[in-house]
Amino acid sequence: MTQPHLLVEAGDVNDLVLVPGDPGRVERIAARCDESREVARNREYLVVDAEYEGRPLTICSTGIGSPSAAIAAEEFAAVGAETLVRVGTTGALQPSMDVGDVVVATAAGKEEGTSRRYESVEYPAVPDFETTRALVDAAEARDEDVHVGPVVTDDAYYAETDDRVADWTAAGLLAVEMEAAALFTVARRSGMRAGALCTVDGNLAAGTQKTEAADGEELPAKARNNVERMIGVALEAATTLA
Repeated sequence: MTQPHLLVEAGDVNDLVLVPGDPGRVERIAARCDESREVARNREYLVVDAEYEGRPLTICSTGIGSPSAAIAAEEFAAVGAETLVRVGTTGALQPSMDVGDVVVATAAGKEEGTSRRYESVEYPAVPDFETTRALVDAAEARDEDVHVGPVVTDDAYYAETDDRVADWTAAGLLAVEMEAAALFTVARRSGMRAGALCTVDGNLAAGTQKTEAADGEELPAKARNNVERMIGVALEAATTLA
């Protein structure tokens, strides 16, 4: 059966799916692959099948926020996908972190509403170990230095108050983003694996929000360059995720 949002059915996608938010990032990841082809395009969802160093994979954008990410996760589960890896951007919560740094999430706080419709907030939103280990190992294999630890998923981008940010920082959370908790929750409940890898595009603890670059691009040059670094880590990890 064709899924109503992704417009895919069983056999259209591969077992491993990289899920950035931005459709433009789908194209950037596909450009790094040996071959690729568009499978479907609808609303925020651009689905591309690709191959990297002999490893078939699918790339799909999810737009902004947990609701659309959860829809993608549900529909990928329905057509046989087995592993989801978020490849996104995030706001740092620790003062020592810089724009362009890369974060591998080991858990995601549920400060969004989507996962709470699936289960109690006390249930942990965590990635599976094998996927997380593959992301860290890939970073080390590429001689990259990444931050590894818990993040928080929030769905109110413009309502992140100073007090809330200070509380997240004091709790030792590395960064805030908008999709990981929902992806981890839906994946676990659907029998899929999941992981998350994000590039820092601003530092809330230092008072710097994500801003458009002077050349009109979405991100500053350092963050754009390190999105490419993050994509390289994700693709390296893909080759080891059986």
